[in-house]
Amino acid sequence: MAAYSLDLRARIVEAVERHIGSKRQIAAVFGVHESFIYKLLRQQRQRGDIAPLPHGGGAQAKLSPAQRQVLPELLAAMPDATLDELRVQLKKRTRVEVSLSTICRGLQALGLSRKKSRSGPRRPIPTSGPRSKQNNRPW
Repeated sequence: MAAYSLDLRARIVEAVERHIGSKRQIAAVFGVHESFIYKLLRQQRQRGDIAPLPHGGGAQAKLSPAQRQVLPELLAAMPDATLDELRVQLKKRTRVEVSLSTICRGLQALGLSRKKSRSGPRRPIPTSGPRSKQNNRPW
């Protein structure tokens, strides 16, 4: 969301100083939330200006660019790997444990698709192991 313009901020402060109405009424007139007016006035008192504050920066990426470059190598070795399989292999190669979402975002940042290819090698279907709950019904 973009910050409110300096012109709008100045008009709001002027309306408050001229006691045009309550802060709630002024907020309704200018189409802002009442809490924004309180924050704007506090900023004016504490900093001496009403300019928008710089962006906070956001969260730091879990994968470094070097670690992210391992993903294409893993995909080349295992074209039909699931995100979880890629996550396990990435942990083995880089010793960094990340979530499935981080793997997905890393692939998207590299422009790589997770669409399974029909021409890739087929995986064997397990003949033993846990069965689905549907097959274990007593009736």
